[in-house]
Amino acid sequence: MPAFDVIAQGFATAFSLYNLLYCLIGVVIGMLVGVLPGLGPTTGVAVLLPITFGMEPVSAIIMLCGIYYGAMYGGTITSVLINTPGEAASVITCLDGSPMAKQGRAGAALGIAGIGSFIGGTISILGLIFVGPPLAEWALRFGPPEFFALMVLGLSTVIGLMGKSIIRGLISAFLGLNLAMIGMDPVSGAVRFTFGQPNMMNGIDFVIVAMGLFGLSEILLGIENMANAEKPPKVKGFLPNKDEWGPSMKAISRGTVLGFIIGLIPGTNSVIPAILSYSVEKKLAKDPSRFGKGAIEGVAGPETANNSYCGGALIPLFTLGIPSSPTIAIILGAFMMHGLTPGPMLFQQNPVFVWGVIASMFIGNFALLIMNLPMAGWWAKIAMIPPKLLYPLILIIAALGAYTTNNNLFDVGVMFVFGILGYVMKKADIPMAPIVLTFVLGKMLESSLLQSLKLLDGSFLGLFQRPISGTLLSIALVIIVLGLISGLRKKNSGFAADVEM
Repeated sequence: MPAFDVIAQGFATAFSLYNLLYCLIGVVIGMLVGVLPGLGPTTGVAVLLPITFGMEPVSAIIMLCGIYYGAMYGGTITSVLINTPGEAASVITCLDGSPMAKQGRAGAALGIAGIGSFIGGTISILGLIFVGPPLAEWALRFGPPEFFALMVLGLSTVIGLMGKSIIRGLISAFLGLNLAMIGMDPVSGAVRFTFGQPNMMNGIDFVIVAMGLFGLSEILLGIENMANAEKPPKVKGFLPNKDEWGPSMKAISRGTVLGFIIGLIPGTNSVIPAILSYSVEKKLAKDPSRFGKGAIEGVAGPETANNSYCGGALIPLFTLGIPSSPTIAIILGAFMMHGLTPGPMLFQQNPVFVWGVIASMFIGNFALLIMNLPMAGWWAKIAMIPPKLLYPLILIIAALGAYTTNNNLFDVGVMFVFGILGYVMKKADIPMAPIVLTFVLGKMLESSLLQSLKLLDGSFLGLFQRPISGTLLSIALVIIVLGLISGLRKKNSGFAADVEM
C-alpha cells in the first residue's frame, strides 16, 4: 500500500482545474464513442490520440483513460434501448437488456447496468492501488534479459487473440513485427525497409497506424453497412424491483471479481469477461430459461465485468509495460509519445503522475454514474445521428489528427493506406489485435534482446539460466504450444464437421 501523502498528492493532481476538466472531457467523449454504433473505445482513443500532443502527460493520459472506460458505459445505452451494441462488450447486454426495454423496463436495465459499472470500475481501481505497487516493486529486479522475457511473454498472448485461424493470426502478428522494424536499427544505425523514403527514417508513427487500422477502417465498414436505427423507447424508473436487488448484487459481485482477474491477463479483451459472466449467471440461476427474455442478472453481471476489466487491464500496463488489449496498446503508445515508459520505474520516478491518473478514475466513474442514469434517453438520441453526417466528420477529424502529428501530408497518406489495409483485414476476417500488440512490443523486444546478448556475451541460453527470465520464457513457450495445439484441434474438428456434412 503506498504512503498516504503520495495518494493525497495524486488526488490533488486529479482535482486541479485542468486535469478535472480533461477527465470530464474524456468520459463525455467516451460515452459518445460508446453510444455511437461501430466505434468503440479502440477507435475513439486512436482517432483522438493526436489532440493530446500539446497537453501535459498527466492530462493526456487522464483524458485517454476517461475515453477508454467511458466508452464501456456508453455502449450499454444503445444495447438496451435500440438493441445496437455501441462497442463489442455490449453485445452480451443486448441479450437481456433489449427484452427488458421492450417490456417497458429500460430504466431498470440501465439503472442496474450503471450501478454495476460504477461498483465494478471503482473496486477494480482499488485493486490497482493495492496490487500495482507490490508488483512494480517486484519488477524492479528486472534487467534487460528479464524485460526481453517479459516482452516474449506479452507476445505469446497474441496466440489468444488470433481468432478462428492461426494462419490469419500469424499473418497479422508478423506484419506488426515487420512494421516495427522500419527505420534505423537501434544499435548499428543501419536503415531498414524505408524504400528510400526519408519520411520513414524514424519508422512509422504508431498514432498514424492506429488511426488508420481502427478509425478509418471502421468508417469504411460503417459506410458499407448503413442502416436505419430504431426509435429509442422512453426511459423511466431507474431502480430494480425489491426482489431483484439480491440476485443483481450477487451478479455484480461475481462480475467484479471475474472482470478484474481477466484484466490482469495480457491478450484478453473486455468481451471475454462479459461472456463468462453471462455464462456463470445463467448456470447459477434457479430458472435459466429467463435468460434471453429479460433477466436482470444478464445485464448486471456482464456490464459489471467489462468495467471491472478496465481497472485490471491497467495493472500490467502501469507495472510491467505490457498492453493487455488493443486499446491499452494505444494508450501505451500515448505514454511513449509523451516521453513516459510504463513499467516498474514509473511508480518510482513519476509517482504523482501515476496516482494522479488513478485518482482521476474515481472522479470519472462517479461522473459517469451521474451521466448514465438521468441522461440515458438523451444519449440514446445521439445514436440517431445519420451516418452520412457522422462518418465524414470523423474522417475530417482523423485526417487533421494525422497531419498535426508531424505537420506532414505524408502521414495522412500513410493513415489512408493503413485504413484500407484495416478494411481488407476485417473483410478477410484477419484479427487486428496481433498487429497492434506486435507493433508496439516489437521495438522494445529488439532493444532488450540486443542488450541482453551483450550482457550475456552473445549466449541466448543464458536467458534461460537466470531465474526470472528463464521462468517467464518457459511460461511463454507453454502458452504458445498450448495455444497452437488448441488452434489445430479447432481446425481439425471444423474440417471433420465439413467432411461429415
